[in-house]
Amino acid sequence: MTTNAFINKPTLPTDAELAAALGATKAIWDELLTAVAQECGATVQEWRSYSPKSGWALRVQRKDRTIIWLAPSQDCFEVLFILGAAAMAAARQTRLPQRVLQVIYEAPKYPEGSGVRLQVKSMRDLAAVKKLALIKLTH
Repeated sequence: MTTNAFINKPTLPTDAELAAALGATKAIWDELLTAVAQECGATVQEWRSYSPKSGWALRVQRKDRTIIWLAPSQDCFEVLFILGAAAMAAARQTRLPQRVLQVIYEAPKYPEGSGVRLQVKSMRDLAAVKKLALIKLTH
């Protein structure tokens, strides 16, 4: 797990601060947001910080339904999906990289679903994240 780039920051990050933290992965962040908007209709974005110790994360929703969370770190970012039982079953049967499947099988369970957290460092990580976003949307 990576450290959030905006721990102890009292105000939401600006675009310039986000770009500085993400570095080269800012282009991947932007492409992911464009993809979930176009492919999932997830166009509602809201920055949230539940405590100064956790930092800031971007919640991306389709209407009132959260599809994905993005948490910026230094030169990478994490994505979080909360997947229900049907979505978890679909994800396990989807063709995904072995490391992603391992995260899915080991995902902690919460009352609202299983928490699947992936680190995004390169463009090759994006395909699996997009697949999981579609699974989340359809289940």
